[in-house]
Amino acid sequence: MDSKIIIYFIIGLIVSLKSYAVEFEGKFIQGHYIIGKTSPGTKILIDKREVKVSKDGYFAFGIEKDRKFDIVITEGKNKIIKKIQKRKYKIQKIDGLPEKKVTPPEEFYERIKKENQLIAKARAIDSDLIFFKDKFIVPVENAIITGVYGSQRILNGIPKWPHYGLDFAQKKGTPIKAMNNGIVTLAEEDLFYTGATLIFDHGHGISTLYMHLDKIFVNVGDHVKKGDVIGTVGSSGRATGPHLDIRLNWYGTRLDPNSVLNIK
Repeated sequence: MDSKIIIYFIIGLIVSLKSYAVEFEGKFIQGHYIIGKTSPGTKILIDKREVKVSKDGYFAFGIEKDRKFDIVITEGKNKIIKKIQKRKYKIQKIDGLPEKKVTPPEEFYERIKKENQLIAKARAIDSDLIFFKDKFIVPVENAIITGVYGSQRILNGIPKWPHYGLDFAQKKGTPIKAMNNGIVTLAEEDLFYTGATLIFDHGHGISTLYMHLDKIFVNVGDHVKKGDVIGTVGSSGRATGPHLDIRLNWYGTRLDPNSVLNIK
């Protein structure tokens, strides 16, 4: 074979392999958030689910809290298998909650159902925004972390769902900053469990939630910049004292907010 042909073949092979060299930012740990970078126009599947890829090749996904099996990422014709690292979650006991907040009377069921539908609708938004790939910032300054992701909640002695957020204890009225650029998709003053609640869309199914606020300073449809004050710390909804509970979601998958904040 002609030496020039061999050289062109090798160069072509290298270019071809490079075009499928996906890069990841984040740890393959239960509950963690991952950003991927591939060649623009490449088709990406997470397990068997196709995900949106931005014009510059970025995509995002998350790992379920209790996922035990490997994750399969298909990039074009290539398959990448990543092992998932397991975590050990804490147990957290909280007493002193109003009984109706722990086990709500039947009269509240319809209200709770409608509110859950509002939240699910906001989390399901699949926009082309690309703020999801930007660095997130801590929303409350000088706060104490009083609740972490994944902990088994025992409320007034009754085992309940795990906690899917990160709690920042601070005095009532403390300013809350937007963790990232985004569009407000939900702004409710009084939800049964979460009180005054905000949800922001950051693109590609990534959303953040802010709960138990005292005051809200933004409205649905507002384009908020990272660092803007969006409300104040409160104790609305199911809360024993003033604090901010934040959540991170990839569509319906609840992720650990600290996987983007990296608070030690």
